[in-house]
Amino acid sequence: MTQPLDASSLDPAAPAPTAAPTSQSGADRFMRRLLRLPVDGPKATAAEAQKAFQTSILVAAFRCIVMYIFFPFVLPAIGVARGVGPWVGLTISVVAIVAIVMSMRRFWRADHSKRWHYTVLGGAVMAFMVFEIVRDIAEIAG
Repeated sequence: MTQPLDASSLDPAAPAPTAAPTSQSGADRFMRRLLRLPVDGPKATAAEAQKAFQTSILVAAFRCIVMYIFFPFVLPAIGVARGVGPWVGLTISVVAIVAIVMSMRRFWRADHSKRWHYTVLGGAVMAFMVFEIVRDIAEIAG
C-alpha cells in the first residue's frame, strides 16, 4: 500500500521530514546503555524491529515444541534420543536468548513506540529461558 503524496513531497526545495525525536528519559538512556546502542548509531526501521521480534518468538516457540512435545512423546515412542534433550534444549535456549536480545536492540534502535512493551515481553521470555538453561544444566550434571 502506498502513501498519498502531498505537495511538499514533490517540491525538491522542501525540507526533508524529520524523524521523531529520541526519548531522553533516564530509563530510555539506561536501556540504550544496557543494550550497548551507540547514541549516534544507525537507526532501524519498524519493519526490521517487527521481523526481529517474529524471529525471536519463533525460536522460543520452536524450543518449547521440541522440548515439551517432540522429546517427551515422539522420540521415546520410536526409541530414539535418550539423554539428548537437555543438550538440545540448552542450545536452543541460548539461540533464543540471542535472538531476543537482537530484536530488543532493533526495537530500541528504531525508537519503536512499543519498545518498552517488547522489552517486558522479551525479558519475561528470557527469564523463562534462563530457568530452562539452569534445569538443563542440572539434568546434564546430575
